[in-house]
Amino acid sequence: MNAVILDKDNQLINAEVELPQLKSNEVKIKILASALNPIDYQMRENEFERRYIFSPILGREGAGIVTDKGSDVSEYAIGDEVFFACGSMGSNGTYAAYIQLPAGLVAPKPKNISFEQAAALPTAGITALQVFDRAAINPQDHIFLTGASGGVGLFVLKLLLANGIKNIVATAGSMGSIEKLRQLGLQKDSIINYRKENLTEIIKLKSNQQGIDVAIDAVGQHLSEVAAAVLKPYGTYIDITHFTTAAARDQLFSSAAQIINISNFIHAQRLNYPYFKKGLDRIRHTIEQEIIQPAPIYLIGNLSPETIEKGHLMLKNNQTQGNKLIIQNQ
Repeated sequence: MNAVILDKDNQLINAEVELPQLKSNEVKIKILASALNPIDYQMRENEFERRYIFSPILGREGAGIVTDKGSDVSEYAIGDEVFFACGSMGSNGTYAAYIQLPAGLVAPKPKNISFEQAAALPTAGITALQVFDRAAINPQDHIFLTGASGGVGLFVLKLLLANGIKNIVATAGSMGSIEKLRQLGLQKDSIINYRKENLTEIIKLKSNQQGIDVAIDAVGQHLSEVAAAVLKPYGTYIDITHFTTAAARDQLFSSAAQIINISNFIHAQRLNYPYFKKGLDRIRHTIEQEIIQPAPIYLIGNLSPETIEKGHLMLKNNQTQGNKLIIQNQ
């Protein structure tokens, strides 16, 4: 099959790749659309993230059609429309024409959206659901959300609003991103450009100087320091990035903060397929019941090294304008 692989020089190139023999618990999927995620380029640049590379074919989520199935798979038929999260658990990543992966990592595609929209959902959605499952967030809590227009941040924001949580201050970095957040229902004065010099003071004012109850950090680095500074004593800091600074960690320790690290890797490491299956089914339910709307997407191009390099650069330079970048694989 055609694929884009990462070579020994850390460059993306076209290649013909042969799939292994299909296992009894697996399905083979013709990938019609796949999404780009920050971890894709971070694995090429960051030693911590590089340990997650399991195949020279990167890519972690997609949507397509079942073209074959193993002898133990009864819940899917040839031709079924599905979406999936593969992480490090499939035959390869999603920068390819096909993928084989355990049926437990697959769910029926939401009926009311396209393959491209479905491909944008698994990673951000499953991560956002873990935030809600592990953090006791109450309607009266004051929430600070960084990276609210990004993939995970946007899904978290939609879940917050759908659950009646309104006391939210969110960061964004462009007029386009700010407008997207306003369209979701956030008030203009609740959306702060993260480039403002007095960001910490502005956020403190939003909580009437009482401090933030829950900081959900989908960016890290400097914003992890801002989140730590505005958190009230014994508040909850939710880390989605693993990019907290030393200064932020010192502040969180001093304020006796509860720290919750959000990661799907532990479930992938333990081959906890039910975790991913349950998440995908919950995402499908929220989309089909129109509890939340699908993420905004930008079709970046067809499967090629040039398309993927362009996407990685856009992600790295924060140029997505709040859109999930989607490849059309066929």
